[in-house]
Amino acid sequence: MAVTTAEPAVRAAETTADVVVVGGGIGGLTAALALARSGRSVRVLERSAEFAEVGAGLQLAPNATRELARLGVLDEVVARGVLPRRLVLRDALDGAELTSLDLDEEFRKRYGGVYVVAHRSDLLDVLVEACAAAGVALETGRATVDVRQDGEVAEVVCADGAVHRAGAVVGADGLRSSLRTRLSDDEPVASGYVAYRGTVPFARAGAHVDPADVTVFIGPGLHCVQYALRGGEMANTVAVFRSPGYLANPDDPDWGGPEELDQVFAGTCAAVQEALPLLWRDRRWQMFDRDPIRQWVDGRLALLGDAAHPMLQYLAQGACQSIEDAVALAGALAETRDVPAALDAYAEARRDRTARVQSTARVWGEIWHVDGVARLLRNELLRTLDPAQHGPRYVDWLYGPPQV
Repeated sequence: MAVTTAEPAVRAAETTADVVVVGGGIGGLTAALALARSGRSVRVLERSAEFAEVGAGLQLAPNATRELARLGVLDEVVARGVLPRRLVLRDALDGAELTSLDLDEEFRKRYGGVYVVAHRSDLLDVLVEACAAAGVALETGRATVDVRQDGEVAEVVCADGAVHRAGAVVGADGLRSSLRTRLSDDEPVASGYVAYRGTVPFARAGAHVDPADVTVFIGPGLHCVQYALRGGEMANTVAVFRSPGYLANPDDPDWGGPEELDQVFAGTCAAVQEALPLLWRDRRWQMFDRDPIRQWVDGRLALLGDAAHPMLQYLAQGACQSIEDAVALAGALAETRDVPAALDAYAEARRDRTARVQSTARVWGEIWHVDGVARLLRNELLRTLDPAQHGPRYVDWLYGPPQV
């Protein structure tokens, strides 16, 4: 989107705030809440008719829950979610347990936070309620078509002609961010994998599902995740697989249909087979990310969350990194009155970490999905790992600090 100084044909409304946030997802609302808690006036512009999350469950690791605690919303998120006992990896073909990570009191002390799983809509509701209570102006049906900058003022122009002035603009408009086009001409990268999701009452989930665990079945070109939601009342299931249709013709956008789901998962274990009927078959999520970029800031505009660093789901860090961004952004703006300098400092603090998470997620996905001898070697390695070393070797960099 090019910078322009032309006046819109019609101005339906004009408002002024310290910060305008474009996008009312988890990252945008967390940013709005953190900014409001620091004393700034904030307006959120969401293009959809309501604040709503598409999808089902999400996992929040300590690097995110520490920040939610500081913002005063973690207790409500936990009350609406589940604190699992373990993260478990199993082989999707034979069902055997490969390794696990205890999420016990020692884990919580090490990282200074809990690991919670929650329904996306529940987390979004908590954030909307907290933002409203903090005085954030929340607007839906506001599609952004332009951002103009003139000295100390930025103007966000909406499709209906409304103009929202601010000292800073946060682009939190997701994977296909229109605001990112001001900074980069890159495009989303198709992984060739597609996800199917579903939530059902836990009684329907089958005897194989342990309500105390987050279980991931990993296999050749596929995986399946299951865990409890809403205090154990609901079961969340996600099935992901490499699409044969994409492999055959990546230029055809209609890949990953339910017939492919059945084809790819045909040889999996009984527990995974029981999970497949729990999925919604009338919708699917083709999985994309983007390559890391260095430039997140254009004057008084800064990108955040998936607009800055969309990532694949294998580390369960998409929402977590957006939450980290939000708190870092609010902190940077609290340090100085020089808004462009603050936004640059925020981007500098976040770029390398998020790029590492993006690249590691891609690698982890490759490890999960190997076949043949590579699968046998991976499984043997995972079985022989000392669970006590999982933190120091594999997740300290991601979940910490603090550490005991």
